[in-house]
Amino acid sequence: MARGAEAWSDGPAEGDGAPGGARVGALLLHGFTGSPASVRPWGRALAAAGLHVAVPRLPGHGTSPADLDRSSWRDWYSLARADLLSLRERCDVVVVGGLSMGGALALRLAVHERAAVDALALVNPAVLLGDPRLAALPLVRRVRRDIPGVVDDIAAEGVTEVGYDRVPLRALSSFVALMAGVRGELDRVEQPLLVASSPQDHVVPPSSAALVRERVSSRDVRDVRLERSFHVATLDHDAPVVVEETLRLARDAAARVPA
Repeated sequence: MARGAEAWSDGPAEGDGAPGGARVGALLLHGFTGSPASVRPWGRALAAAGLHVAVPRLPGHGTSPADLDRSSWRDWYSLARADLLSLRERCDVVVVGGLSMGGALALRLAVHERAAVDALALVNPAVLLGDPRLAALPLVRRVRRDIPGVVDDIAAEGVTEVGYDRVPLRALSSFVALMAGVRGELDRVEQPLLVASSPQDHVVPPSSAALVRERVSSRDVRDVRLERSFHVATLDHDAPVVVEETLRLARDAAARVPA
């Protein structure tokens, strides 16, 4: 893991989890205002199957909205990149998975760290939000520091992602800039990818996942619909589907590694 980075990492389980003995790693990235709790069960399931799993806590997340207010997408990306390269040093194959904003970071890594990313597993990836009020964000920032957030968009009862219920507008502006940059580079994504999306997502519109599917240059694009889940599908009814499809993607990537 990157020095000084606050992260959760599940160590390698027994076995290699892949054909031919390839060492397979998975970097899982949580969403904006969220925390590693939203992807931890996903990571533990992959680790139990034999993958080396890293789940960083992105700067400003999992502590307080004030900390998030002092961070930007460059901070989040920098830590994700450092942990990706660290994981790559001990793995033959690395799958980068991301929930919501984590999906946007994963897509950027696929473009700018192409050699380190073998496949992508995206769950309700956020490359656009579709909220017309965002156009007024520069003006609103002059009079307000934060706004109410949407947290725990989960169909299953009694489950929490451990996120913030307030959204600092400076950090939100940075997130919007990240998404805009990723949208402009989608055609440079060539790795195999899984795009799992929830039709009943109250945070990110289905058009975001559709845009990813349409614009990437990948030949292998796997479209999975999470019909029983809301936005945080990694903690919802379809979480086993996400794990199953991620393992299939990882094993297919490992199978392409020369013996």
